[in-house]
Parts: sequence; C-alpha cells; structure tokens
Amino acid sequence: MQLIPQSPEIHAYLAADEVMDHGHPLVGETADALWTFAGDAYSYAKVAFEFVRDAIPHSADSGDPRVSWRASDVLRTRNGICYAKSHALVALLRARGIPAGLCYQRLTDDDGSNPVVHGLIALRLPGAADWARQDPRGNKPGVDARFSLDAERLAFPVRPELGEVDHPELYATPHPAVLGALRESADGPALRRNLPAEIGKFPVG
Repeated sequence: MQLIPQSPEIHAYLAADEVMDHGHPLVGETADALWTFAGDAYSYAKVAFEFVRDAIPHSADSGDPRVSWRASDVLRTRNGICYAKSHALVALLRARGIPAGLCYQRLTDDDGSNPVVHGLIALRLPGAADWARQDPRGNKPGVDARFSLDAERLAFPVRPELGEVDHPELYATPHPAVLGALRESADGPALRRNLPAEIGKFPVG
C-alpha cells in the first residue's frame, strides 16, 4: 500500500529516542553481530527482520508476562508484543542507517468483534523510491510473515468486510495510544486490557 510519512524529513526515520534507543550498547552490539551475516543493506534488513521475528518470541505466544517497550529492553529480555518487536526492529535498522518507521492496522476476531490495533514497520532501502511494510510479529500456525520488498507478506492481511483497516500513516515515533498502553501496563494481563482498539491521527513534525 502507499504509505503517508507523518514527518517530511527522512532524518526523523533515522533518529534515536527513548523508545528506538539505537545508541544503547546492546542495540549497537546486536546490529554489529547481525551485520556479520549480511554485508549490504538488503541482506542486513532481511537478517534483522528474521532475527526479531524468530529469536524474540511474541509474549502472547510464549506466555511471558513481562511488558517491554524500549528497543534495548526488548533485545535484553527477548520478549515483547507486536509493538515492542516493531520498536526493536526499527532501532536495529536505524542503527545501520536504514530509514524505518512504525505503522498500524486495525484487526478483529473472525466475526468482526474485539477490534485491536496491531503494530508493524516499514523501511526504505538505499535507492528505493517506496517504503515497504514488514511484520516481525512472529510466525505461528496460520501466520506466515516473510521479508519482502515486492508483494507484501504480512502476518495479517486485513479483511475490510470485518471492519479491519490498514492505516496508511507512517510514524517516526510510536503512536501515543500504543506507547501509553505499554507504559501503563504492569504485566501481560494488564496490557491485554489496555490494548487500544482504535488510533487517531496525531501530528509528527
């Protein structure tokens, strides 16, 4: 899909902050280690994606009650939900100079009930004209996300007939509703209660 960057400056999608803290030694060390399996931006992006997808379990799948949201904490605990894993992948990409940001979907159960916001990322490789969405959520039966720059291979293709939505906005920083849910939840059960069902637009300069 055609994404709409919420910041006009590409530098915003390379910046370090409290969440995508790629100045942290653990993020840098992880990026350096992954680079040894790559050697170019495309290979590194694919390796980093697969690392976050496969080596960091989604806490809803693993049953881990800890709530992480900062990229370095996600890498340290090897744990996180979709938002947290997206923060980690964005930080790893930015650590190697690859612009990356956050995007969201509205998903539901199979009958259209229980809407929830799902988080994923988009990146833009050197020389590319467009952003490409990737979903590092983690695979399981019925979910088979893959790294792809052409046809998207996301964890959850949306079903408009059930009210599901691909939000086109590409954020340089986490949406406040997402970050608030993570920060305000002491454990997994609290986070499940706090997960946002919708997100509104907010300006990013």
